[in-house]
Amino acid sequence: MTDQPRVGRPRASSRATLAEAACELFLERGYDATSVSDITRRAGVARSSFFNYFAAKGGVLWGGFDERADAAAAALLDPDQTVAGALGALVAGFEPDALALAITHADAMGIANELERDRAVRQLRLQREVALRLQRDGVPSLTAEVRAGASAAAVLAAVWHWASAGPGSTPLSSVLDRALAAVPSV
Repeated sequence: MTDQPRVGRPRASSRATLAEAACELFLERGYDATSVSDITRRAGVARSSFFNYFAAKGGVLWGGFDERADAAAAALLDPDQTVAGALGALVAGFEPDALALAITHADAMGIANELERDRAVRQLRLQREVALRLQRDGVPSLTAEVRAGASAAAVLAAVWHWASAGPGSTPLSSVLDRALAAVPSV
């Protein structure tokens, strides 16, 4: 480990700058007509820097959610943490970001299909993590899968509902509470 200062923009600043640049370009040109090079040029960072933060162009929109989903997956490994608590922590303090902007402007950005596909991927990942936790807690496999699927769907439905209603107009955590209330035994 070195005591030398890090060169370049701080990680959070670059991630946010890239997301902002991407959203601007998606609105101006559309998702398909925007390349990673276009995004990095707009953000003022090297093209190679993009892949330090995101695996693909679509990751720009999901970066904040994915970090929170990683934390929720880790929390689900803690036997003292409830499933509802881990999912609640996923959205606690969630602020409007690139994902919320993309949800509300999906048609203008030409990203509706991409968002649906990426939503399904995230929902499946959450479902898998919750199902594993429920099974560790002794819930039979089929029941665990069904409850986990409903729980994961509740999280993504809450995010979409929150963003569509005007992100920031109500805390996402209260929308998730309402969504999870529809899911039995989580």
